Amino acid sequence: MTKKQESITDRLSPYIAVVGLLVIWQIFSDMQVVPKYLLPSPTDVIKAFIADYELIFQHTRYTMVEAFAGLGIGFTLGFILAILMDLSIVFKKMFYPLVIITQTIPTVAIAPLLVIWLGYGLTPKITLVAITSFFPVLISMTDGMSSVDNDSINLIRAMGANKYQIYAMVKLPASLKSLFSGLRISLSYAIIGAVVAEWLGGFNGIGVYMTRVRKSYAFDKMFAVIFFISALSLISVYLLKLLEKKLIKYE
Repeated sequence: MTKKQESITDRLSPYIAVVGLLVIWQIFSDMQVVPKYLLPSPTDVIKAFIADYELIFQHTRYTMVEAFAGLGIGFTLGFILAILMDLSIVFKKMFYPLVIITQTIPTVAIAPLLVIWLGYGLTPKITLVAITSFFPVLISMTDGMSSVDNDSINLIRAMGANKYQIYAMVKLPASLKSLFSGLRISLSYAIIGAVVAEWLGGFNGIGVYMTRVRKSYAFDKMFAVIFFISALSLISVYLLKLLEKKLIKYE
C-alpha cells in the first residue's frame, strides 16, 4: 500500500467506523432487539430531525449566542489572568488555588443558583459558560508562556526590549499553539455549558427543547438534537482548527 493510499485510509477510518456503528444500530433496531420507543433507529432520528428542524434551528440561535458570548468572556478572562500570573508569582500563588476551586464545583450545582440570582434570561447562561470555558484557556496559556526558552528572553532583553516587547515578540507567539489547544477544549465546554444551563431553567435554547421532548418521551427527537449538538461542536472545532493553521505556521 502506497503512502497516499495509507493517508486516504487514515482519513476515512473515523467515517467508516461511524457508518458501521449506524448500520449495526439500524439492524438491531429493525430486529427489535431494543424497543423503538426506547432506542429509535437512525432513520427514525433523521425523520424526527427533518420534521422538527425549524424549531431546532430556532432554539439553536439562542444556544450559540450564549455559547460564543460566554466563550468570549471566558477567553478574555483566562487570557488576562494567565498574563497576570506569569508577571507576578505572588499573584499566581494567591489566585491559582481559587481558580482551581471554581472548577471543582459541578455545573449542575451552580447553574440553578445562577438562574435564581440572575433570572431566566441570557445572563445566567453566559455566566455559566464563561465560568466553565476560561479555565482551559488559562491553564494552556500559562503553560505555554512558562515553557518559553529563557535564552530567547535573555537575548531580546539584552537588545533592550521591555516587558511589553518580550510578551509581544516572544512569549505570546510561542504560546499560541498551547492557547489554541485550550481554546478547542473551551469551545466544546461552551456549547455543552449553554445546553446544561438551558436545561435547568430558561425559555429558549436547545436545552429547553431537550427538556420538552424528554418530558413527552419523544426519544427520536431527543437523539436528533443530541446528534445535532455533536455536529455543531465538531464543526466549530474544525473551523477553529482552520483559524489556527492560518495564524500559526507549522514546520
